[in-house]
Amino acid sequence: MSKTKNKYFHKKLVRDKIPEIIESFGDSYKTRILGVREYRKELRLKLVEEAKEIVDVKKSELVKELADSLQVIKSIAEFEKISIKDIELKRKNREKSRGSFKKKIYLIWSDKPAGKK
Repeated sequence: MSKTKNKYFHKKLVRDKIPEIIESFGDSYKTRILGVREYRKELRLKLVEEAKEIVDVKKSELVKELADSLQVIKSIAEFEKISIKDIELKRKNREKSRGSFKKKIYLIWSDKPAGKK
């Protein structure tokens, strides 16, 4: 009778070196290469995953989590052939027209749904 290890099903996009890291611990894994449509979707899901990690992280881990989110944003931009310069320009324009978050305003209610005129 052979004993098998537990398998943990992640089913998510991971960084390129993760398989090497898993192997370095003597563990095994299974991966596959995503197609274009799947990759686009999984990159966006990865951004949501990384953003959720920022919510409750301690300040000592915040830089790492922000860096992870930024890496995903850069990967999405590269995949979609959007320059970081264009993203930064759009960010500045939106800050100029809509403001930033410095005033700490928390909207409780309004007469219309968010983003509707």
